[in-house]
Amino acid sequence: MQLNDLKPKTARAGSKRVGRGNASGKGKTSGRGTKGQKARAGHRIRPDIREKLKKLPKLRGYSFTSIQQKPSVLNVVALENAFAAGEAVNPKTLLDRGIVRARKGVTPVVKILGGGELSKKLTVTECAVSASAKAKIEKAGGSVA
Repeated sequence: MQLNDLKPKTARAGSKRVGRGNASGKGKTSGRGTKGQKARAGHRIRPDIREKLKKLPKLRGYSFTSIQQKPSVLNVVALENAFAAGEAVNPKTLLDRGIVRARKGVTPVVKILGGGELSKKLTVTECAVSASAKAKIEKAGGSVA
């Protein structure tokens, strides 16, 4: 047996040429059924979830910061009205008194600003405090930790 005597077991079938008339067996719609999107070249039906995603608004801006990271801001006048002299001020006590709200069940980060006057001695812990607020708290005899 020589190499030129080798024959394939099965005959090679040529590819069927579509869209070459009804006599070819693949004329008219060329085996694609009927008209419309599915009959066109390169057709692709988008998944339903993509339609829903496209309708959601984008979060605009460079380096988007979510709302959970922003501190709850309040002035020293709120401390004057809500606390008695000598009490401790921290995010937990502020939450208990209803001055700040929990976001998604988490105690928020609190920042105290210097708006208003303070006449009571208070101990502020675990809160961010502006320079003017710190001066007013210390002037009233309190401390900031």
